[in-house]
Amino acid sequence: MSASMFLMVAVIGVLLTVVVALSYRLWKLRQVGGTAAILRDVPAIGGHGWRHGVMRYRGGEAGFYRLSSFRWWPDRTLSRRGLEIVSRRTPRGDEFDIMTEEIVVLELRDSSPERRRGYEIALDRGALTAFLSWVESRPSPRARRRSF
Repeated sequence: MSASMFLMVAVIGVLLTVVVALSYRLWKLRQVGGTAAILRDVPAIGGHGWRHGVMRYRGGEAGFYRLSSFRWWPDRTLSRRGLEIVSRRTPRGDEFDIMTEEIVVLELRDSSPERRRGYEIALDRGALTAFLSWVESRPSPRARRRSF
């Protein structure tokens, strides 16, 4: 087998592996379910940095899985205990290229000690209700367990 033929077989094998891995991840995301969301880290400029994905809630954490990622674990994890909603707005400017007027954008601050990051998350009305319910159902920081 010539070197060019070997190289072509190797490239096709790698591409096929990538397509199978990405298809498997998308299939798993659809099978297990979650809430559609668009997320970006802040600070960000204009409409740049938005990533489409699925938000999954598990107890005190929400995992954001980007649709275009190969990772088996969440790309971002939000801790309910340290999460603060800073502001709420509608999409603006070139964000309308990927969002509609029905979308609500929340600016979030995750102030948990291990993260300390800011995010913006864009959700439709149903996903917004689910997200706000999840955030508001966290235990009060004043509630402490007493040991007798």
